[in-house]
Amino acid sequence: MARSSSGIVAGLTVAAIAAVAFLGYQASATAPALPPKAAPSAPATPAPDQAQAQQPAKPGALPADSGAGTRVVYSLGQKRVWLVTEGAPEPRTFTVVPSTVNPAPGSYAVTSRSGSVTGTDGVPIEHVVRFTSTEGIAVGFSARVDGATPAPDVAKKTGGIRMARADGDAMWAFATIGAKIIVVP
Repeated sequence: MARSSSGIVAGLTVAAIAAVAFLGYQASATAPALPPKAAPSAPATPAPDQAQAQQPAKPGALPADSGAGTRVVYSLGQKRVWLVTEGAPEPRTFTVVPSTVNPAPGSYAVTSRSGSVTGTDGVPIEHVVRFTSTEGIAVGFSARVDGATPAPDVAKKTGGIRMARADGDAMWAFATIGAKIIVVP
């Protein structure tokens, strides 16, 4: 009896290890991309005339009439998104490349999400967060799998508001189904 019990235990152990390996593979296949490695840092004390040139431009301030609470704010004019967490001191903000079909200013909610699909422009994209449709075209945020952010082909009607992959990862984590999206002019 002991021999058959040990065979069963060995078989169950092998099955458990295979299941864990499979689930680990699935998790790694859908995990967000790692952020790019930081470039070597500049000298700790730049010369006075270089100090101003090395400071990055400050991103635009959160639009005043962009709602309240936890929300995604998308400014059509600034081509910028803010991920606003109620009570947090500073929202995450980044630039985007608008689609050829723009949503009207207003309040929306995330209606669907896709981990990876092919965009209406034929490009593989990931972390798609859709919140409306305009002219029959689904409109939402996404990042190209290849990391590029070119301007869209104006001859095609597309609804993909594109961003860098790291920003797409942040949007994916932040904007779940039902999350508030505020579009401002």
